[in-house]
Amino acid sequence: MAANKKLLVVPGDGIGPEVMHEVRRVIDWMDRRRHVSFDLAEALCGGIAIDTHGTPITDAAMAQAMAADAVLFGAVGGPKWEKLPFDQRPEAGILRLRKDMDLFANLRPATVLDALIDASTLRPEIVRGLDVMIVRELTGGIYFGEPRGITTLPDGQRKGINTEVYTTNEIRRVAAVAFELARKRRGKVHSVEKANVMESGLLWREEVTKLHAESYQDVELQHMYADNCAMQLVRNPKQFDVIVTGNLFGDILSDCAAMLTGSLGMLPSASLGAPDASGRRRALYEPVHGSAPDIAGKGIANPLAMMLSFSMMLRYSFDMDEDAKLIEAAVQKVLAGGLRTADIMQPGMAKVSTQVMGEAIVRELDKLAA
Repeated sequence: MAANKKLLVVPGDGIGPEVMHEVRRVIDWMDRRRHVSFDLAEALCGGIAIDTHGTPITDAAMAQAMAADAVLFGAVGGPKWEKLPFDQRPEAGILRLRKDMDLFANLRPATVLDALIDASTLRPEIVRGLDVMIVRELTGGIYFGEPRGITTLPDGQRKGINTEVYTTNEIRRVAAVAFELARKRRGKVHSVEKANVMESGLLWREEVTKLHAESYQDVELQHMYADNCAMQLVRNPKQFDVIVTGNLFGDILSDCAAMLTGSLGMLPSASLGAPDASGRRRALYEPVHGSAPDIAGKGIANPLAMMLSFSMMLRYSFDMDEDAKLIEAAVQKVLAGGLRTADIMQPGMAKVSTQVMGEAIVRELDKLAA
């Protein structure tokens, strides 16, 4: 592949730079062994951008992200910046990236690898073979709706306001992503909302139903209330293939699904925009574990979610499915060999550092590619 694939690397805060460093090893390995190279650039976002530039993300970094074929993102945030105004905190940087790049579809897989079945808090027979994809609408809903804010009432009380808002187009475009994914998986979509008590949920159900009838009748569609979905995820998670839902419910349900796998340190995500005339989508890939400031700098963070986010990038942004599978196979081989970082440590396994885990992945890639 020519080196005109523009990749922007954004390590961020906390453990972000540590896990990103291990992915850079894999990127270097691909250049060396697979003759796959990227036009790499790096940008600051989050607390480090606040400390360096006085803002969670600069306009220049934003322009780099808009021009990139994909953004590989670490994590942002930490106690150092918690007292800043809401719109000046590190998290405002990633929110601007998602909003300005119009990354409306957040893909969060929850997959249980055989080597980590015992890491889940659920019984092995409940989670063995689990493979769920949650598609969360990411740029609308209650996190972005207006009006919003905190006001003081005449009697001195304070009132907090957030507004749940969805339009037909916002619903249909994220539902289409879910249906398309299901066609390549097991052919089943659960659309999740609260149509029984929320007008926005009723609109969501109506529009998903219409889109299904128009274009996706080959995919099975079921509707489910969000509270029932949360219960079903811990009761019988393997009934699900693809779940599509709004921003708020997606935030909650994807964390619930994540813990079925045993560790947030293992789970990647992709945030995708709409395809342009050439089929290119803006996209951002990041682990779901956050900046974990309590373990930052200790060399014990799990880099595997960052590795798997990179494999998602290869698959969804660059159509490099073979290379994506190679990285995923290396992760499974290393885990099957007994190596564990602290977050997924189990009796009888070998606890290793962030760096050693990264080195092990590269060694396994060498074997697989031999």
